[in-house]
Amino acid sequence: MNQIVQYLTFGVAEDLFAAPVGRVREILDLAPISRLPRSPAELLGMIDVRGASVPVVDARRLLGLEETTDTTNTRIVVLTIMRRSRETVFGLKTDRVFEVTSLDEGALEAPPEIGAGNWNAGAITGIGRRNGAFVTVFDVDRLFDAVDSAQGAIAA
Repeated sequence: MNQIVQYLTFGVAEDLFAAPVGRVREILDLAPISRLPRSPAELLGMIDVRGASVPVVDARRLLGLEETTDTTNTRIVVLTIMRRSRETVFGLKTDRVFEVTSLDEGALEAPPEIGAGNWNAGAITGIGRRNGAFVTVFDVDRLFDAVDSAQGAIAA
């Protein structure tokens, strides 16, 4: 019997993505973001969430997509992730948030294996379907590796 897992689905450009609900702390309307000097392009800056400083990463930049103008649907999904063996909190700026839904865990397909190159499928847990549309399920712990890599390149 397959375990049913709840996911938060959100959109970036025309694509549908998901993160496990257990990792979602909250969903925020777009708030002013304080920029950080010499930070990687994916890292937009910091926001205040009830007195805590939370770094915000742009999902579009993280996925290598072109930037677009924010809309009334733009949201920041606050996620709990494991980084360097400790729990931390990040915000992920998305174009829109859809719903909390169930995907059959057993029905997730492995990400496609495509030769060597810059494409990193490691940040993807699997590919599911919701109402006939593909849903890319993120491994939220590995999703932010690109930011860590870019920070290392800046420090070097």
